Amino acid sequence: MALSGKLTKKLVENLNAGRHGDGNGLYLVVDPSGARRWIVRVVVKGQKNKKGAPLRTDFGLGGADIVTLNQARERALEYRRMAKQGLNPRFNAHKEVPTFEEVAQQVHIDRMPTWKNQKHGQQWINTLRDYAFPKIGRMPIDSIDQPEVLMCLSPIWTEKHETARRLSQRIKIVLDVAKSKGLRSGENPVTAIKDAQVLPKVKAKPKHHMAMRWQDVPAFYADLTSRNAMSARALRFTCLTGSRTGEVLGVRWPEIDFDERLWTCPAERMKTGEVHRVPLTDEMLAIIEPLQDLKSDFVFEGQKRHKPMSNMSMLMLLRRMNVEGVTVHGFRSTFRDWASEVANAPREVAEMSLSHRVGSDVERAYARSDLLAKRRKLMEHWSEYVRSISSGGTD
Repeated sequence: MALSGKLTKKLVENLNAGRHGDGNGLYLVVDPSGARRWIVRVVVKGQKNKKGAPLRTDFGLGGADIVTLNQARERALEYRRMAKQGLNPRFNAHKEVPTFEEVAQQVHIDRMPTWKNQKHGQQWINTLRDYAFPKIGRMPIDSIDQPEVLMCLSPIWTEKHETARRLSQRIKIVLDVAKSKGLRSGENPVTAIKDAQVLPKVKAKPKHHMAMRWQDVPAFYADLTSRNAMSARALRFTCLTGSRTGEVLGVRWPEIDFDERLWTCPAERMKTGEVHRVPLTDEMLAIIEPLQDLKSDFVFEGQKRHKPMSNMSMLMLLRRMNVEGVTVHGFRSTFRDWASEVANAPREVAEMSLSHRVGSDVERAYARSDLLAKRRKLMEHWSEYVRSISSGGTD
């Protein structure tokens, strides 16, 4: 016969932070982080507190993402029966060993507040979902050893080495957490595999984004200027600022200071995790000022109202323009080559213009200026060069 109470599956998924009773001592605890777990409060027969009153004790039943409402009710009933018989559930309850997937999902939830952003957190669990769960996801966490880990890593170790490296790190974290909770013992098999050099060494291949020659940029920019699509405007802005795709597509109006001619990109959208100021030139302002009339949350609005463009929109534009062998990110390299070969810009000025970190941690601690004034002159020179054909000038 099915047990019943006050809670429902929908409530379990949507209740806000707090302790929510189901009846008969069963509670759903929702943390401020959103993590959800079950506890049951029982009175063990014969146990008293310091005042001589019956001792009430809380016992955890597991995370709500792993333990269903019905399972929690059944376990709570088991604990109450033991308590009535004078048996302490802490020592007498049957302990089920969770699976690798169950522990991994809980680790993901517990670490949500620490992710740099939602996308990063989703990538973390997706790697396990795609390469670990199909092979070891349903195995008890205490039965995972070197052969099981190798079963996940070996098929992709050479072909997708960077993915395999991240996968091994994430498997190691899950197993370490399981050990800390008393669900495992002994050495982490990921560490053992690494120490024994079981897997072959793979020479990392440097990733280069294909870039346009700086000599070809003015003609390309003139063609781009003749197009009215939002993706063309965004690509022009990207070209001129030397910014990353995500930084440009995510820019919102409060980040733009028209009086100071400055765009301040917040730390959470920067690869370095630090605020980056971008000086705005006349050409950059000419691109974005008319877009204020759209009254959108985003400067470069996508097809959906108040939503940014897809991160593929600018790349698809390049393909429609029949521009081969070039990526959007590659324009950063183009700018860097021009800054060195034509503008003779000091290295630290060029690098800071691309939001690259310059020098050691100690050097950066003392050199706290972001060289905004010098970078502004460099960006103005770059804008003039880029639009030299579209404005009728020469270089």
